[in-house]
Amino acid sequence: MREVFHQSLEDLQAQLVEIAELVAVSIEKATRSFATSDVALAEEVIADDARIDELAVALDEQAIEILARQQPVARDLRIVVTALRVSASLERMGDMSEHIAQLARLRFPERAIPKGLKSTFTRMGELDVEIARTLAALLRTQDLRLADTIRNADDDVDELHASVFEKVLSDTWKGEAGATVDATLASRYHERFADHAVAVAKKVVYLATGDWAVDEEDIALAVEAQAEAEAGSGLA
Repeated sequence: MREVFHQSLEDLQAQLVEIAELVAVSIEKATRSFATSDVALAEEVIADDARIDELAVALDEQAIEILARQQPVARDLRIVVTALRVSASLERMGDMSEHIAQLARLRFPERAIPKGLKSTFTRMGELDVEIARTLAALLRTQDLRLADTIRNADDDVDELHASVFEKVLSDTWKGEAGATVDATLASRYHERFADHAVAVAKKVVYLATGDWAVDEEDIALAVEAQAEAEAGSGLA
């Protein structure tokens, strides 16, 4: 029974990785469709979001079944609770990708990126794709160093997000109302996408440390302990 239980926990992790990888594909396609006004690609993102939602629901149902049947405690309980919370964040990240794609579809055949902000949104898109891929790797490997990478990239996204608002609120902004709305919405979607990734990264750190309120020193200690455990395992 314990073997079956631990296999169920491993299945949860594998499902989270699968969802995260789909989210990474989704944001890559969404940002590309937004930059190039590729409406066919935008339609793919919108249609594929249903798959992300289905997998998130299936994972939640499995996690709830584990809670009901196995009544896990200590670290096992943390794994299940973390999986439930992570799946919710991943589902929202998929929604953010879908919203970006919807903007591209709405403005087709025109480009959704307002004039003067192309480089900003190009960089925001690159960062979100990088964050999504790193997040999938974090869930797959639980290498806590990747959590710092995600947090640092999120800081860059936040700065770009702030610069968009500075631009559209400045006296030099000549964009029409529609362009202003597109810029603010798109920037918000990119920023929220990265925020959800940081939330997931924090949950993975919680899983490793058992503490929500961790700082950089705590993460560094956890990384060191993780490295020592891996080295010990290799020597065994």
